[in-house]
Amino acid sequence: MKKLMIFFLCAFCFQLNFAQEWTTDLKAAQEQAAKEGKPIVLVFQGSDWCAPCIKLTKEIWSTEEFKDYAKDHYVMLLADFPRRSKNALSEAQQEKNNKLAEKYNSKGYFPYVVLLDEKGRVLGDAGYQKTTPREYIAMLNSYLK
Repeated sequence: MKKLMIFFLCAFCFQLNFAQEWTTDLKAAQEQAAKEGKPIVLVFQGSDWCAPCIKLTKEIWSTEEFKDYAKDHYVMLLADFPRRSKNALSEAQQEKNNKLAEKYNSKGYFPYVVLLDEKGRVLGDAGYQKTTPREYIAMLNSYLK
C-alpha cells in the first residue's frame, strides 16, 4: 500500500512538472508578459465540442516540444467555451472569456489563436493547421518581427 501511494504521488508530481501552464486572466497574463518580456498566446477553444480545437490541443499544445518552448517564450492564455454542463465554467470565468471574445474574437472562430503583446495589442492570429509543433512555433514567432 505504501509503495502504491508513493507511486501515485510521484506520478502526480511528474504530471505537474510537464503540464502546460495556462492562465485564464488577461490582466495576469499582461503582467507576466511585461515582467518576463514575452508575448501572450491567447487561445479560444471549445474543449468539449470543437474537433479542430481538440486536434490543436493534441497535436500542438500538449506536445513536449511545444510545452518546453512555450514555458520560456510565451505566456499562455486560455479562453475556453465548453458546452457540456459538466464542464461549465464559473460565472466569473465565463464573463472574462466573453469579454475576451468581444475584444479579440468577435466573429466567433474556433479554434482561434491570437498573439498579443503585453499591452494587449494584436500581433497576429492563426487557427488550426495540420502541422508540427516546430512549424507552429515558427508561424507564431513570425508575428514577432
